[in-house]
Amino acid sequence: MSTLKKIAALVFFLVATAFAHHSFTAEFDDKKPVKLTGKVTEMKWSNPHSWIYMDVETNGKVVNWALETGAANALIRRGWKRDSLPAGTVLLVDGWQARNGSPTANVGSITFADGRKLFAGSSNEAAPAK
Repeated sequence: MSTLKKIAALVFFLVATAFAHHSFTAEFDDKKPVKLTGKVTEMKWSNPHSWIYMDVETNGKVVNWALETGAANALIRRGWKRDSLPAGTVLLVDGWQARNGSPTANVGSITFADGRKLFAGSSNEAAPAK
C-alpha cells in the first residue's frame, strides 16, 4: 500500500472514531439536572460508555430510563465491580437529562439505599470526580 493510501486510511479511521463519540454538551443539558429514584433493570458494561437501565415511577407511570456512565475501565477505577448493580437494586441517581427530552441522562453519582455512593465517570466537566 502506498504511503498516501496509508495516510488516507489513518485519517478516515481517526475521523470515524471522533464522530462515533460525542461530547457531553452535544447530547446532554447541564441546565437540566435530574434526580431519579428507581430500580435497576439492567447494567451494560461497554465502551466508550456503560449504561444503567432503571425503572422510575412518576405519578403512577413507570418509565425505563437509560443512564449513561463512563467507560467500563473508568468505572472499575472508581471502585465499581461487575456485580455492583444487580437488577432490582434501588438507587438515587443524580445527573443531567438528554437535550431531546427523552428518558436518557448522563450520570454524575449514584447513591444506594444505605447511603453508599458510586461515582459514574460523567463526561460533564462539572460532575464530581470521586
